[in-house]
Amino acid sequence: MPKMLNLMVCCAENRVMGRENRLPWRIPEDLKFFHEQTAAKTIVLGRICYQTWPRAREDGRRLVVITSDSALARDGVRVARSVPEALAAAEDLPGEIYVNGGERIFAEVLALDRPMRLHLTLVHAEVPGDRYFPEWRHLAWREVSRRESSDANYRYTFFTLER
Repeated sequence: MPKMLNLMVCCAENRVMGRENRLPWRIPEDLKFFHEQTAAKTIVLGRICYQTWPRAREDGRRLVVITSDSALARDGVRVARSVPEALAAAEDLPGEIYVNGGERIFAEVLALDRPMRLHLTLVHAEVPGDRYFPEWRHLAWREVSRRESSDANYRYTFFTLER
């Protein structure tokens, strides 16, 4: 039986999650939550997410980077050429599997028929961007938890959804 997949994303109401290879906001509470949730976990992510996440290799994370660039492989970083290859590699590693993007990887994983949990920080704003989280609202999710929060710039909700 395959492991439960955990998708972790922060996106705006208009589904924007990135702009010019960066987050379109700075929400310290979400960053703290993200780093705590992913510490000591197996992380599946794309090359751009890996290269723009300075703390990716910290806190005991085991990384599987989806890329054709085999030069990125090193201690604690495996390279896979596709989502299926990355998930197969992640299944062989200990602990929970977290999928952290980007856009195409999220789309492929959401289309899979397997158990998954979505850790979604929904920013209650429309923001400009060029990377979008795929539409998730039409899928048969069960809400496990919800917590409202805000900072000086945004209101946001931390959701945990399962299917």
